Amino acid sequence: MSDDTEYKDVVIIGAGLSGIGAACYLKRNCPSKTFSIIEARSSIGGTWDLFKYPGVRSDSDMYTLGYKFKPWEGAKAIADGPSILNYIVETANENNILDKINFNKTLVEASWNSNNQNWQLTIQDSITEKQKRIDCNFLYMCAGYYSYSNPHSPEFPDIGKFEGEVIHPQLWPKDVIYENKNIIVIGSGATAVTLVPELATKAKKVTMLQRSPTYMISRPSEDWFANLMKSLFPKKLAYSITRARNILFQEYIYKKSRRHPNKVKKKLVDGVIKELGNEVDIEKHFTPSYAPWDQRLCLIPDSNFFNVVKNKTANVVTDKIKSFDAKGIQLESKNRLDADIIITATGLNLQLMGGARVKVDNEDVDFSKLWTYKGVMVSSVPNFVSIFGYINASWTLRADLISEWVCNLLNHMDDTESTSVVPKTTDDHLMSARSWIGDFSSGYMERAMKDFPKQSDTQPWINSQDYRREKKLFNQPFHNDQDLVFSKRII
Repeated sequence: MSDDTEYKDVVIIGAGLSGIGAACYLKRNCPSKTFSIIEARSSIGGTWDLFKYPGVRSDSDMYTLGYKFKPWEGAKAIADGPSILNYIVETANENNILDKINFNKTLVEASWNSNNQNWQLTIQDSITEKQKRIDCNFLYMCAGYYSYSNPHSPEFPDIGKFEGEVIHPQLWPKDVIYENKNIIVIGSGATAVTLVPELATKAKKVTMLQRSPTYMISRPSEDWFANLMKSLFPKKLAYSITRARNILFQEYIYKKSRRHPNKVKKKLVDGVIKELGNEVDIEKHFTPSYAPWDQRLCLIPDSNFFNVVKNKTANVVTDKIKSFDAKGIQLESKNRLDADIIITATGLNLQLMGGARVKVDNEDVDFSKLWTYKGVMVSSVPNFVSIFGYINASWTLRADLISEWVCNLLNHMDDTESTSVVPKTTDDHLMSARSWIGDFSSGYMERAMKDFPKQSDTQPWINSQDYRREKKLFNQPFHNDQDLVFSKRII
């Protein structure tokens, strides 16, 4: 290491919801550790700083999407994007995290050196493109799960012929004027059902064009139980009780969906019938062909999506796109839709490890050939943790668990004078390989799973999606773990 190379005990990649949380846990539980955060953007917040489209909001309640250690005090449980961003910024300020962040810096390459027991990081300035090196003992990936600059944009036939605006929500421009416009929103996922009711407040007409329906469930944006707890108990206790209740409710809904899919499907569809009555063809537009929780449910706060369909400021069309023309879209049914603006809410592109190149002793790491350890570490890659939240519950539930676990791991390494830890498999050829995320058919997942580590069918080589089970797994003592190999630097 040269004299001008910066060294930190831990480097966190990303200053979004996960990265700020990870930093807070490090400051609280590992106060002797030096660390810095590498953030590619010019501000913190990740998703909640990036997404600027109208109506952007959470699709989980803030009592579980919020940090375990910081009560959510907003009036609404289903919060808008700016409120969530303020919550993250407030957390960073309260814990003196901002001075740890290197803004406009991107991790280009991470190379582990077994002799030095360190990661050598190549960091590029996002503005000047100049590169510098930072060394660290432990690399902590909190860079999210999708590409910020490259959303999923299918190649629609003749899209260039359309004379109006084509906008992807992830790249929403500042100067969009949509008042009194005819708008088509392509897609039926969380982004589409968020956009439609918001656009409908000003647009002339909004049409959600979907290839197939998705499951929708309406919930009040305010949580009556949370408000009751706030009136009865101190802030932190009220938050903890509400959080615990909502965790159990999320788990109940998911597990019931997997065990009794037909019953849950009927209940969800009946809920839409109750909202819309005979206003639309429920079978065609709101009855998916897949089972509940094969993909995420779309949360509808205060029935806002259903309300704009009922008052006819928005409608749903289920069809396939044949081609674009100057004025809109030709459908395979031979119908057409005219539009001034077309919004392609067509999803995300997953990005593995923040898009960085990863090496171990000068050999490129092919993550697809390796095994996930508890969904947190990767076989044969030392001192490397990556946060990926739950797909069937709030992201932060898992981020919190992992952050606490990492601190316990670092403290154990200090206690045992270890300088590296690596998951090691013993009988790879006997292990049954499964996709890193199984039983989940969303397009953005299916497109990317070939690049992710494998999971097996026995612990700890499983990427569990069960919060209460993982609470126990992440609390198991390290000295009993035969699959983690701890080593000391050879002087």
